[in-house]
Amino acid sequence: MKKPLGTLYRGKGRDTVEKFAGELSSPTKLISVGDVTTFHLLEAGIIPDICIVDDRTKRKPVSRDVSARNRDKVYEEVSVDNPAGIITDELIRTLCEAFASEKYLRIFVKGEEDLATLPVILLAPLGSIVLYGQPDEGVVFVEVTEKKKEEIRALFEKLISKNQNNELDKIRRILDGHKNP
Repeated sequence: MKKPLGTLYRGKGRDTVEKFAGELSSPTKLISVGDVTTFHLLEAGIIPDICIVDDRTKRKPVSRDVSARNRDKVYEEVSVDNPAGIITDELIRTLCEAFASEKYLRIFVKGEEDLATLPVILLAPLGSIVLYGQPDEGVVFVEVTEKKKEEIRALFEKLISKNQNNELDKIRRILDGHKNP
């Protein structure tokens, strides 16, 4: 995840958001992954359809201001367990439900949300925009296209092949459209 999965907009805070705000005309869904990215979007008056946060940034707690702002009243909240360095089937199922919903949804991750970007891109409808923070650099802007989904699927398959276990096989089945792994 050190290499951006899309276009990196360099900078800090709201100034960075202003660099790409014009490209957010009307995505199918707008998804933000990360507390600081979500905070700056909300501060700029941009409300993601789905935000995925964990009240942490760079493995440390976020400020009270960031945490409070990310609890915007527009969102219905769902909590999921997702330990650091893992993508759980619970997170995948929650994302599937989020994309099927018309509600604004805040997914609060107990653990770590960093790897959520991969299944978000795989599961998001075409034409969606995914935004996530690149620590100490800026915000990554990913437009969800068939080509991008294929690229992320190949990356995800490498992750699965390196970490053969039952949980990843369940996730693969869910991503392939099976309801009951």
